[in-house]
Amino acid sequence: QVRLVESGGGSVQAGGSLKLSCAASGLRDSRSCMGWFRQAPGKEREGVAAVAVGGGSTYYADSVKGRFTISRDNAKNTADLQMNSLKPEDTAIYYCASGEPWACGIASGYFDYWGQGTQVTVSS
Repeated sequence: QVRLVESGGGSVQAGGSLKLSCAASGLRDSRSCMGWFRQAPGKEREGVAAVAVGGGSTYYADSVKGRFTISRDNAKNTADLQMNSLKPEDTAIYYCASGEPWACGIASGYFDYWGQGTQVTVSS
């Protein structure tokens, strides 16, 4: 059974930083595409960042390019999201997701499993 557990959410002022971590267990393949999504109140869930096996290929939403960095540790089955220069519009529940090893991106169709989410609140 695949389980994804997020940690690291919290409250921060605009311009600050947070680092989210995702611990995965039960993955059939440690090379699975890993990603982060977010959902703000009243909005649809959107892909934020994704990283393919080996960390060589990364994908970002235009809204976070240059501010967020996704990374992974295949040996530990973890995926982190470093968020810098946070803005109030980054406020959302952030979800970790895992997919298949042969395709990766920030579209939700690439992912099969989802975590419970962690709240990120950015105040102005």
